[in-house]
Amino acid sequence: MYNPTQAKNNTNRVNQYLVKEVLEATPEQLIIKIYDFAILNCQKNNLEKTNKAIKELMNFLRWDTEESKAVNTGLFRLYEFCQEQMRKKNTQIVYKILTELRETWLNAFKMK
Repeated sequence: MYNPTQAKNNTNRVNQYLVKEVLEATPEQLIIKIYDFAILNCQKNNLEKTNKAIKELMNFLRWDTEESKAVNTGLFRLYEFCQEQMRKKNTQIVYKILTELRETWLNAFKMK
C-alpha cells in the first residue's frame, strides 16, 4: 500500500544525494550535468525545463578575454537558436545540437 510519509522520506534521500553530488562537482562535471538535464527534457518535449537548462549554460559562459569572447559569442548564439527552436517545437534539431555540444565538451575535458 502507498505510504505518503515513506515516499516523502525517499524523495528527501534522493534530493540529499543530488545536492551533495552537485555541491561536490567540478565546473566541468556541472556543465555535463546541465547538458544531460537539457537533453533529457528536450526528449520529453519539456520547453520550460530545456530552456531553463540552456539559460544556465549561457550563464556559464565567460567573457573575460578576447579569445573567450569569440568562442562564447558563437555558443551564445547557438544556445539562443536552441531556445527558439524549442519554442517552435523543433526538438529534433535541439536534441542534435545539445548532444553534439555535450560530446565536444567531454572531448575537450579529456584533453586537459
